[in-house]
Amino acid sequence: MKLKIILLLGGCMYFLPMNAQLSMPAFFTDNMVLQRNVLIPVWGKASANEKLELKFHNQVKVFKADKNGNWMTRLDGEAAGGPYELSIKGKNSLLLKNILVGEVWLCGGQSNMEWSVGQSDNAATEIKNAQNPFIRHIKIQHQVSSLPAADVKTDGWKVCSTATVADFTAVGYFFAKRIYDSIGVPVGLINDCWGGTNIETWISREAFESSDEFKAMIAGMPKVNLDSITQLMKKINRQRIELLQGAKINEGAANTFKDPSFDDSQWPQLNAPQQWENQAIGDLDGVVWLRKTIMLSESDSKKNAVLELAKIDDDDITYVNGIKVGNTNQWDAKRKYNIPAGVLKAGQNVIAIRVVDNTGGGGIWGDAADLQLKLGDASIALTGNWKWQVEQIQDRLSENSLPSLCYNAMIHPLIPFAFKGVLWYQGESNADRAWQYRTAFPLLIQDWRKQFNNENAPFYFVQLASFVTDGNSNNGCAWAELREAQANTLQLPNTAMCVTTDLVKDPKDIHPTNKQDVGKRLAAFALNSLYSKKMVCAGPGYNSMQINGGEVILSFNNTGTGLFTPDKYGCIKGFEIAGADSVFHFARAFIKGNQVVVGSENVNNPVAVRFGWMGDAVECNLFNKEGFPAVPFRTDTWKTITKGNVYKIAKFK
Repeated sequence: MKLKIILLLGGCMYFLPMNAQLSMPAFFTDNMVLQRNVLIPVWGKASANEKLELKFHNQVKVFKADKNGNWMTRLDGEAAGGPYELSIKGKNSLLLKNILVGEVWLCGGQSNMEWSVGQSDNAATEIKNAQNPFIRHIKIQHQVSSLPAADVKTDGWKVCSTATVADFTAVGYFFAKRIYDSIGVPVGLINDCWGGTNIETWISREAFESSDEFKAMIAGMPKVNLDSITQLMKKINRQRIELLQGAKINEGAANTFKDPSFDDSQWPQLNAPQQWENQAIGDLDGVVWLRKTIMLSESDSKKNAVLELAKIDDDDITYVNGIKVGNTNQWDAKRKYNIPAGVLKAGQNVIAIRVVDNTGGGGIWGDAADLQLKLGDASIALTGNWKWQVEQIQDRLSENSLPSLCYNAMIHPLIPFAFKGVLWYQGESNADRAWQYRTAFPLLIQDWRKQFNNENAPFYFVQLASFVTDGNSNNGCAWAELREAQANTLQLPNTAMCVTTDLVKDPKDIHPTNKQDVGKRLAAFALNSLYSKKMVCAGPGYNSMQINGGEVILSFNNTGTGLFTPDKYGCIKGFEIAGADSVFHFARAFIKGNQVVVGSENVNNPVAVRFGWMGDAVECNLFNKEGFPAVPFRTDTWKTITKGNVYKIAKFK
């Protein structure tokens, strides 16, 4: 709480008029990159009506601050080059050094965009070879605000080197490296993302108010400062949780929750492994106790025992029969705790976990196979119902608590900074609202283009990678529906989508570490469309179908020099086919000419085909000969499972 009040006050101080010292926003620093071939906005604060002189390269601009001390000027367009200095003189002076002019890209989204070079494949080699002073990077630090803020928090622009590159956004860096190597122009990356964020936190209030889908929702969002809204949210959340769990939140009593004799018979239940944001608890950051009782025989209680708890978001302290067996402070680490001899007993045994969720998702998550008690060569599944009780609600807003919080704090202060385009990697946190993402994602793109007065800004995004999730064509799959929503967004001009279903080593890991190929595929769009390097830059996309007896013949666009599968027998995986009963069956599929023929002995009269309609689509093996994977698709418009799931905020009245 103290930190957020300081940040809020800092934002207010930015607007103090009269005798303010000459200043610029925090992201104007040494080593920055300015966008080439456009008017370049430069702005800041000074004393009221103060006369100022700005010099950059061969330009001199003389102007005045307004009566409130705000000033802005626009430099004429500059060709790529540098390094230059930027100086501003008034009652005091500012000097920024080592500035380049080139191509600036805003990198947004959640953890797969925030994922660093140091966390990626071949990190040591990449870092060793990263000495390139013409690539620059700035990280916008995590902040939230309920009202549009005046400035961001950042450590400034960093020059790419072996000492700095490990912390760069990996997708952005490998994109920039390919661009620089191809056209020899400096590249600046604005790393403005936050792991686990939903899309709604990145959209402005103004955009929501203009949307038929969201205007009723945003009308319930009060226009008050962060501290006031935090107190309102805490009160509302406390009332909601106490109603759900049927008891008052009592931090003093929580120290008894680990005891095996504690009576949890009145506690409500949740399902594990599954983060609680998608269950009755809903959006809650704080401390939650989870308990599960299992029965053991006398012989099992004496076996060597290992407790596996999949992953726990964020931190845990775990007890068995009141004895602490382990703790971990890493949200995406698998928990494996050895249980000392003598802790287990015949009859009832109680596992109690104190979970601390600081932000984003919370609770036990991951692979169900990793949630078990191993007893020698045998095991007991711990999936299913766990009892829960809240010990504490966190005294702050999370980045996903309300709409526009990240936009206000991390995007709005950058306006009207000039950049070339946007790289976006987000969607995992919106999978359960995939149908509404069809509206939310285009709304964000149009919003950012409008806010930055760049109506045709290129917007290149990454489609969700392969990941083991629930669902399939017959039961429904939210992950597949989110991919479809992303693909539908290509209807907007100057957009492109990078398909990554094939770039995953471990489909159980939501963070694929091959960020090199993601960056290269995004760069292919830019090189082809913006930088006169014509090339095939996308994979096959569904175009049309023709039914021929019991088979379906599919045609595609973006086939490049031809369709291709690496399977030595020519068998294409990932296709399903259905008849009028809407029941899908796995299909045989093969390339014929520049088309794909699909059929199944279980479907005599096919009417619909799906491809890659699952979370883990890593086995899908249809490409063009240039190596770009086919886009997952469906030819039907049958029922979806996320339609009707909408973004909601707490009622403040």
